[in-house]
Amino acid sequence: MSGPAQTTPHASSRSAVLDVIRAAGTISRVGLARATGFTGATISTVVRRLIDDGLVLETGRAESTGGKPRVLLQLNQDSRYAVGVHLDLSGITYVLTNLGGSVVARMSRAGAGEEDPPVVVGRMAREVEALIEGIGVDRSRITGLGLVSPGPLAPAAGMRLTPPAMRSWEDFPLDRALEEATGLPVLLDNDATAAALGEHWSGVVGGTATFAALYMGTGIGAGLLINGLTYRGASGNAGEIGHVCLDVNGPECWCGARGCTEILAGPAAVVAAARADRRLARAAGLTSGKGNKPPRPSVAAEFAAVARAARDGEPAARALLEDSARHLAVAARTLANVMDLELLVLTGPSLAIAGSTYLPVVQEEMDRAFFSRATHPVEVRLSTSAATAPAIGAATMVLQSELVPLRQGLRLPGNLADAEPGGTAVRAAHGG
Repeated sequence: MSGPAQTTPHASSRSAVLDVIRAAGTISRVGLARATGFTGATISTVVRRLIDDGLVLETGRAESTGGKPRVLLQLNQDSRYAVGVHLDLSGITYVLTNLGGSVVARMSRAGAGEEDPPVVVGRMAREVEALIEGIGVDRSRITGLGLVSPGPLAPAAGMRLTPPAMRSWEDFPLDRALEEATGLPVLLDNDATAAALGEHWSGVVGGTATFAALYMGTGIGAGLLINGLTYRGASGNAGEIGHVCLDVNGPECWCGARGCTEILAGPAAVVAAARADRRLARAAGLTSGKGNKPPRPSVAAEFAAVARAARDGEPAARALLEDSARHLAVAARTLANVMDLELLVLTGPSLAIAGSTYLPVVQEEMDRAFFSRATHPVEVRLSTSAATAPAIGAATMVLQSELVPLRQGLRLPGNLADAEPGGTAVRAAHGG
């Protein structure tokens, strides 16, 4: 179900027009005028400048509806690019996207591990350079670098990563350090928020007014979009459902609370339970990392091993994942009740591996107990790019910030299909 017609605030007529062209796919000048409410003269001026800047192309003509066929416009996808980087303890994912948010190059490398932050920054800078050079993109077309990581983030410049495994990163100004090392402008955000933005920009969520991306990597979080706009909260840490309390007498979480979703249902909890079952640990190939044996793999790798065992028919592994999914589903229902969601997208590296187990459990919980279910359902989907969604969203942050900056002001209709006479020239629009 779609909510009320959406509107998206833009900083200028230029950013508004460019965003409509992006969302529509192809659209005429007449369609732009109808969608934005701008005069024909304003549209002509803005479009000409966008064409001169190489951001927009004229691409054929629409079918005639009785008069002269209208010239169609579309983004020049290869005119600008953005780098997206997802930093996590277990791995670093890099993507290069074009102006439309399509991935043109990607790679995954070792995570932060136990290396000192400056060493990791130097390595990241080299890997970003290799990504750009590998695809042969003119560096002048790179608009910037989006950097995302697990929260919580500090409200000031720099970052504060407080999960126990990354305590060495507390207060380290990663965004500034990476900007100096790469020579690219760097934007920093939460990985779950970035994942939600990437789903929106790519058009996967269609015209949905309010949705959340439920993210599970090594931790659990959620990114929130309201009428096409990311909701970050006062410090950029909105959506931390990993720290919603499910059991007031539960085990203590690293955040200081008890019975959090993450401590009960996160990948580390699943791995710990699997290790406690010796038969399952052997079946899943979980190593001890003691004596002369190699060090233990990361939590992400061990969670993947448990998920593989479940897929191979190991009942104990399947039971652990389903128990995790039930806890996650309750937290997701709480979020849906608070936000009155109509769509929940499951995403993140861990759900890329085990999403087929989690999806039906979360959907059943929504169907059974979502408060407003008599008014509208909550649809639960698995992201088609769950493993790389944070990195794609990171690149999207740059594209949105540089090319279609938002602020309170101009507002656009959400249904662009009504803008083009005849409705044939515009494909389904998404969000903003």
